[in-house]
Amino acid sequence: MDWLTIFTTTVKAAIGVETVLYGLAAIGINVQFGYTGLLNFGQAAFMGVAGYGLAVTVTVIGLPFWVGILVGLAAAVLLALILGIPTLRLRADYLAIVTIAAAEIVRLIFRSVAFKSVFGGSDGQRGFSDGFYALNPFPEGDNYGIGTITFNNRVLWVLVVGWILVGLTSFLVYLLMKSPWGRVLKAIREDEDAVRSLGKNVFSYKMQSLILGGVIGCFGGFIYGLAFASVQPDIFGTETTFFAYTIVILGGAARVLGPIVGSMIFWVLLVLVNGVLSEAVQAGYIPFMTSIQVGPVRYMLVGLGLILLLIFRPQGIFGDKREIALDAR
Repeated sequence: MDWLTIFTTTVKAAIGVETVLYGLAAIGINVQFGYTGLLNFGQAAFMGVAGYGLAVTVTVIGLPFWVGILVGLAAAVLLALILGIPTLRLRADYLAIVTIAAAEIVRLIFRSVAFKSVFGGSDGQRGFSDGFYALNPFPEGDNYGIGTITFNNRVLWVLVVGWILVGLTSFLVYLLMKSPWGRVLKAIREDEDAVRSLGKNVFSYKMQSLILGGVIGCFGGFIYGLAFASVQPDIFGTETTFFAYTIVILGGAARVLGPIVGSMIFWVLLVLVNGVLSEAVQAGYIPFMTSIQVGPVRYMLVGLGLILLLIFRPQGIFGDKREIALDAR
């Protein structure tokens, strides 16, 4: 078995593009679910409207890259308003139902043949990342890293920008949750009736949390589109949101570093298990398994580990059991 390759791919996964984009999505969910108690199951929709907002603005309308970023951010805010206004006054499970349905509606609109001239149908959109890579300070043709753990100039530029966004958004969340505004969010999570009795506008605070979490999550959509130089509708399916929730629970809800560490652990486990199983199958150590079966089996094994985590430590690695008690009235 090629342990060097397994080690290299695992270490690269810990800081790779998937870790960054899912980390950003999870930070947004942590604001909504971990701190406020909002069950937003449509985070993939926020990522999708951001990515497509950038892509359509640049490729279809022909506007500059930075205008596309602003359009994507505005689309995320608008989506939060559309989802939040009719549901945030109701019980938490209504928001969950609406958001998961809205995410599928958004995905199917992007996939629709009727809007193929705008969104590209199932093929998606490409050719909108040139403005981003024009800012790349790393010379083309060189690899950067230590030993076998290297990245080309394009991937490194995405990772630098992505980890800066992760750091800035985490620091912002830390400051906000230490402020009176953040304490109100935590109180809403525990008992929103008590908060309402103190004269606070619970609906307004919930809306602010939904918008903030959606905007943070939409940065993950930007990173995906820029890293792969394309956006495709099926990438923003419900499984993307479920992965982000898994990451939040794994790291610990209502913990600033929980989504970051959770994302790193989640992708390290997936890549490590995949690498070990693939090498074992090729070496003949697992004769009853084929290389095609490695992908599903790795999800089964990682899923089993997560189930055991929820049984023996439901609050996650850094979490507190009190932080996952939601007021769903």
